[in-house]
Amino acid sequence: MSEVVTGDAVVVEVRVAQMPSRALAIIIDMAVQFTVLIGAYALLGAFAVISDSAAFGAAMIVLVVLVLVGYPVIFETLSRGRSLGKLALGLRVVGDDGSPERFRQALFRGLAGVVEFWMLSGAPALISSLVSQRGKRLGDIFAGTIVISERAPRDHGQFIEMPPPLASWAATLELSRLPDEVAQAARQYLSRWHDLSPQVRHEMGVRIATQVAAFVSPAAPAGVPPHAYLSAVLAERRRREQMRLALRNGNRLAPQGPQPPYQQPGPYQQPASGPYRPPAAAPYQPPAPYAPPQPNHHHQVPAAPAPEPPKATPGGFAPPQ
Repeated sequence: MSEVVTGDAVVVEVRVAQMPSRALAIIIDMAVQFTVLIGAYALLGAFAVISDSAAFGAAMIVLVVLVLVGYPVIFETLSRGRSLGKLALGLRVVGDDGSPERFRQALFRGLAGVVEFWMLSGAPALISSLVSQRGKRLGDIFAGTIVISERAPRDHGQFIEMPPPLASWAATLELSRLPDEVAQAARQYLSRWHDLSPQVRHEMGVRIATQVAAFVSPAAPAGVPPHAYLSAVLAERRRREQMRLALRNGNRLAPQGPQPPYQQPGPYQQPASGPYRPPAAAPYQPPAPYAPPQPNHHHQVPAAPAPEPPKATPGGFAPPQ
């Protein structure tokens, strides 16, 4: 393990590639280059009868330069520090500050590789790698690069969990001001926390936790260790991001209290008393025929009383008779 100080003054632990893996990657790359050279030479030899020797020699020089120098430069520039051999073994070339390899750095490495491996059979690269603490060959020293291994063991620290005692406190955090760079540095620290020595673990934890606390409020409870504080912040940040993603996809948050499960209503069923039936109507009976009354000779019908004269209304007005 080696410390790399990024441009933001953040210390990140990287795993420097070991000598056997680097040597095997170089052998794979040289085998590819040698195969391409033989194939290109055979192709040019087939057309040598129709071209003069000067053109053939110039073509061979250009071909050798393209294969020996262009192959590592083009591959490492386009793939951000990987050639075919490094890709097969999980290696990558990065700058001394952990930044991706640039074209200028790849060019310096490619030119130095011609001298180190093809002209001097790799002796300068071997001596320089043994002397350097980071295993740098001459091309790495000139270009300001190192070769790291990306296939580090990942048996712990990959899933950041919320410490249960800090869950209620983390729910009240204000995380909108936390930059992604600082959060990424904290995540890398937690992913390699078990691999660090106790002294480095404490110093890096305090430094990164101080950076995170400058953007997060409220402050952590007293006595919380740095790794627990960072775990709570990152776990709560991930939970809120998942909630925002769920809302963006159209899902609704579940209510806080326990609710009975929703059940699809079934088809309509008649009541137990049976369907409604109107009461039966009585049969229609026609009325009896009309019979005029019979006169009674023994009973004297009283005469109708005479009408009273109209009374005058107040004011002297009398209705006409």
